[in-house]
Amino acid sequence: MSEHPKHLPADERRAATVEAVINLAAEQNPSDITTTAIAQRMGLTQGALFRHFPTKDAILEAVMTWVAERLLSRVDRAAQNVTSPLAALEAVFMAHIDFVSEHPGVPRILFGELQRPGETLPKRMVQTLIQRYGERLRHLLERGKAIGELDANLDIEAASVSFIGSIQGLVMQSLIAGDAARIRRDASGVFAIYRRGIGSES
Repeated sequence: MSEHPKHLPADERRAATVEAVINLAAEQNPSDITTTAIAQRMGLTQGALFRHFPTKDAILEAVMTWVAERLLSRVDRAAQNVTSPLAALEAVFMAHIDFVSEHPGVPRILFGELQRPGETLPKRMVQTLIQRYGERLRHLLERGKAIGELDANLDIEAASVSFIGSIQGLVMQSLIAGDAARIRRDASGVFAIYRRGIGSES
């Protein structure tokens, strides 16, 4: 995509705006991103930007829609046609890791929205995304438990929280280290520990 897409159809302009926000979030605190910075990144005036998005929250809503659609589609494809629930969980884990590695601004935006005071539509969209993601995990965990692949006494809710927490931990470690590539390097080892924790002892 052009660095300064000045003449684009409305749908492409919206997509370019989402891309600009995600890229900016990888470079700075998402709460510090202004509409001026977004417009400058796109080579536009603020007036041109506001013709497509009346407010900053409207931009964030578009970003959240993009993230939810892309992430859930990515993990759904990863788990598709994988007969073993445990193997499907690993595929989902690695697909999620790949997604945040490719778009390091995304987790920063999600964390930022969850920390915002009060109720906002972008914040509710993040909460809905987490809920929908959790439903997919619980389904795989229940299947694994039912066929004896996972511990018969496994706490499904705790296992789901731990799965998401493992990814969040990898993200935080990469941010602390200032090394975006670290998340991919460490992912396999972290999932191996998770797998041992939920697997059947038989």
